[in-house]
Amino acid sequence: MVRSIKQRALSEVVSTLILLVVAVLLAAVATYYATNITMTRTQNEEVSFSKAHIWVNSTGAVGAFKLQNLGGKDILIDKIAVRGVEEAWADVFYYRVPSGTSVDEDLNVTSYALLTGSPTIDTRAYTAASDDLPLPSGAELLVYIAGPDNVQIDDIGTAISISVYTNNANFITEVNVESATTN
Repeated sequence: MVRSIKQRALSEVVSTLILLVVAVLLAAVATYYATNITMTRTQNEEVSFSKAHIWVNSTGAVGAFKLQNLGGKDILIDKIAVRGVEEAWADVFYYRVPSGTSVDEDLNVTSYALLTGSPTIDTRAYTAASDDLPLPSGAELLVYIAGPDNVQIDDIGTAISISVYTNNANFITEVNVESATTN
């Protein structure tokens, strides 16, 4: 006597439905992961430009700006560019504003010839940059750039961009080139 054993299996519709649900869940997890990675790297990085200037006269050009880290994490300034041209660190001079203080006044026109060694501008001793600049959360940095490479006297009145690059972002501001010549 032959006994018949009834085998049970899932129908094709149920199998297809299970595969679809698994595929959708995998896609959702991958999207969530990618979004989470992207947001954690950039959400707290916020830099504010203020008091930005580029002055030029027959002796040369000088750029200046105040940079504030308003984000919740420390940043590392990788490079500074004026009009898309990266500035050499030897031409960048910075002053770290002491914690608990703030600089509210505008930055002064400074002679191109003054920006050598460790210049003193408005009683503040500036340091020549030699490498990437760290900027802690909540800190302020005053920056002067000696002789931005591609700014000439005939650029007076032209809008020029100043860019600060960090590990995760690029911050840009535009300024009008001003005359550094006094009456």
